[in-house]
Amino acid sequence: MLRFACSLLLVIGFTAFSFAQNTGIENTIEKLFQGMLNGDSTMVHASFHDDVSMYTTFIDDKGENQLRKGSLSSFLNAVGSPHEEVWNEVISNLKIEVDDGLAQAWMNYSFYVGDKFSHCGVNTMQLINVGDQWKILHLIDTRRKENCND
Repeated sequence: MLRFACSLLLVIGFTAFSFAQNTGIENTIEKLFQGMLNGDSTMVHASFHDDVSMYTTFIDDKGENQLRKGSLSSFLNAVGSPHEEVWNEVISNLKIEVDDGLAQAWMNYSFYVGDKFSHCGVNTMQLINVGDQWKILHLIDTRRKENCND
């Protein structure tokens, strides 16, 4: 009976630790998208590691795969500059994998400018634990206007 109780406590403790890790990761991701919605570049910046790499991949008009490198400063400038309509990136199907201080998050998204659909795709993020915070170290997304997977 004692062995069962100890095993149960171990499983509960591990589950609680795992839940806390995922909650921290989800909070970082939520802060990013809430900052975009609010046009708050300071909030967005808080989600990223200083050495972040950012990429977008898409299929061009010729049907060829393209890769574009982005920069945090350009992204923050775009988010923080006044724009007439809000930027709303709606995510779904969030999946998180964690090993020690490394996490990967994969999610579908649909991006709206105001109420108008702009594009959709998948975001994948690698995050690292810095102190007691999860920070996005690598972000790559796909972009398309059809065949969305919400």
